[in-house]
Amino acid sequence: MAAPKKDTARHTEVRNAKALRDYFVDERFEAGIKLLGTEVKSIRGGQAQISDSFGKLEKGELWLYNAHIDPYAFGNLQNHDPRRPRKLLLHTHQIRKIALALKAGGRALVPLRMYFKDALVKVEVALATGKKLYDKREDVKKKTQLREATKAVKGRRR
Repeated sequence: MAAPKKDTARHTEVRNAKALRDYFVDERFEAGIKLLGTEVKSIRGGQAQISDSFGKLEKGELWLYNAHIDPYAFGNLQNHDPRRPRKLLLHTHQIRKIALALKAGGRALVPLRMYFKDALVKVEVALATGKKLYDKREDVKKKTQLREATKAVKGRRR
């Protein structure tokens, strides 16, 4: 009898929980990211966090700032800096489109999730507009109404 397979999908995705709460997401892009080998191993182990990170355009290139990837536990002296800026890899026409949107103002480049696609690490980034406090309150109100409605429907079924 074969041993049960381990749940490998558990650590293959890192999500930004704050992004959908704090921003209206307009347009999404799938970007590659330039990483070191020990960073990939840390991400595979679920040791990454992108909730405070943001994207920035510098000299025609996109960079991801404040993404925290823990140093690899079995690494050596040349282990990486956990919060170093990392280059995002996109097509030129996508970079141009993002640059125009960022220069127009009022929008930010926010990472939504970091995941594995085959053996490569990808980052889903989005052009987003910040929410005001009343927008956040409205979202909370809608969620509570939906929760109460589903609870009422479940109560009728019994």
